[in-house]
Amino acid sequence: MSKIAMIFAGQGSQAVGMGKDFYENSELAREMFAKASERIGVDFKEIIFEENEKLEQTAYTQPAILLVQMIAYKLFKETCPDVKAELFLGHSLGEFSALCAASAIDYVDAVELVHKRGAYMQEACDTIEAGMMAIVGLDDASVEKICADAQAEGKKVWPANYNQDGQLVVAGMKSDLVSLEQTFKDAGAKRALLLNMSVASHCDILAPAQEPFAKLMEKYITDDFEAPVISNVTTKPYSTKAEAVELLKEQLVKPVKYKQSIQAIAPDVDMAIEFGNGVVLKGLNRRIAKDLKTLNISDMASLEKVKEEVCS
Repeated sequence: MSKIAMIFAGQGSQAVGMGKDFYENSELAREMFAKASERIGVDFKEIIFEENEKLEQTAYTQPAILLVQMIAYKLFKETCPDVKAELFLGHSLGEFSALCAASAIDYVDAVELVHKRGAYMQEACDTIEAGMMAIVGLDDASVEKICADAQAEGKKVWPANYNQDGQLVVAGMKSDLVSLEQTFKDAGAKRALLLNMSVASHCDILAPAQEPFAKLMEKYITDDFEAPVISNVTTKPYSTKAEAVELLKEQLVKPVKYKQSIQAIAPDVDMAIEFGNGVVLKGLNRRIAKDLKTLNISDMASLEKVKEEVCS
């Protein structure tokens, strides 16, 4: 049987209408929407299926993405109960979906957990103008050096997301990011694009969120891992509650090493399956490890395609 990595994207993969096909065609999906909505006192149908501001607010974006990803995953498990994961991997927020899929946390508890995570992240950035910037076409070492030189001058800017070769997202004070735009371009970047983000993820600005979030994780995460989860911080597998709490606390202020994680696991798995809206990770994987076949499940039709390929 194939060795499969089950993978989950992070914030930025959301879109109005995601998961609607699941909702309209699956009683399980409708039940999961209802339970998640009840847990944090919102109507996820309204947030996800209708044009509104909440889907772009971090405290709601995160649970909405996780909910749709877990519906996709649970429908897959219903369809292909004998298919087991070799490991689980998520990008930033997606690491919490990975924990859910590994059975280390119940999805309803995870909805509350990432709702609070988003709120803590927003609170840490509320009194400042924080932001994130995508640097395209520049090697990692050059981006890291520019950030280090800027820090030496008192600027607050850090590498945040290692997505693929030539694409590294940096985070920090918005004014400091803007001040470095030309510096990145002069060093050879094709683009230095300020993202539509009101938080600065995976950097020191989020340090105030670490302790309250760790306490909440202690409440919900368990030691019941079906398979290891790959840490965004270390690129190594872990499978205990203690490791999960410590590493996900660190993940708030340390960069997401997605590219390095895929490079690390690619020799040990035959394929990856991405769950939830879009094909963000499928696209990255194609450029990081072109021989790693990646499938995706984002609606009932793609679920059926994966069933035909994987479950027979």
